[in-house]
Amino acid sequence: MPPATLPVPGLGTYSDENREQWVENVRTALDVGYRHVDTAQGYDNEQYVGEGIATSSVDRDAVFLASKVDPENLAREDLIESTTASLHRLGTDYLDLLYVHWPTHTYDAEETLGALSKLHDEGTIEHIGLSNFTPELLEEAREILDVPITAHQVECHPLLQQDRLREDAREHDHWLVAYSPLAQGEVFEDPTIREIAEKHGVSPAAVSLAWLDAKEHVVPIPKASSREHLAANLEAFELSLDDEDVAAIDAIDREHRVIDPDFAPWNQ
Repeated sequence: MPPATLPVPGLGTYSDENREQWVENVRTALDVGYRHVDTAQGYDNEQYVGEGIATSSVDRDAVFLASKVDPENLAREDLIESTTASLHRLGTDYLDLLYVHWPTHTYDAEETLGALSKLHDEGTIEHIGLSNFTPELLEEAREILDVPITAHQVECHPLLQQDRLREDAREHDHWLVAYSPLAQGEVFEDPTIREIAEKHGVSPAAVSLAWLDAKEHVVPIPKASSREHLAANLEAFELSLDDEDVAAIDAIDREHRVIDPDFAPWNQ
């Protein structure tokens, strides 16, 4: 098994605006049962996520807290200094998991991963993660790091199934953390997903999350704000899809990326 157990599901916390909402959203998520919270320096909401955790009834040590280093902060000293700033904003003295958000801009494999290893050895971060890497970049990282990769976070959903990266996670024993697990709502319109949802009397969102949960080494991190949607996402993991359902979703013949910036490594 991977080096850490990641609670399922995680809570994704990205938003373009109203970042203050994450105080209440995180507090509510923990109240309804979430124990895994995912943020990033680039989300500009770490202080609000931290406040949500601090003002909840759940102890910090019971929360698996992950953040990501911005692409502009991946030089060795910048990574270390920006992580210290993240800890301050989050109101914690350690992170359960720290990711390289994108292997672009100031990313240098030896320098960046060396800084992560230093933070790990010091106990500042419990686990090392990577995000938006290609299989080739993952292999390079494994050759450099002297500690295991705990998680690789990428966009993953029934319309972008990431077969090769999921196989990499199984083969090398790390988690694939699935962001945008509902393709920002586009899975709701897929006829296969809709048909299976009607069969089980659930929402297309529940079917998509249950499909991800049925895959080995996959942890979805859906975003939600209202108590109703937070609870509904949790309930989705109680849905058991049968083999026919899973096979039908596996056969969806689409490769649709919601998040596809020009600087992404797969576009280079």
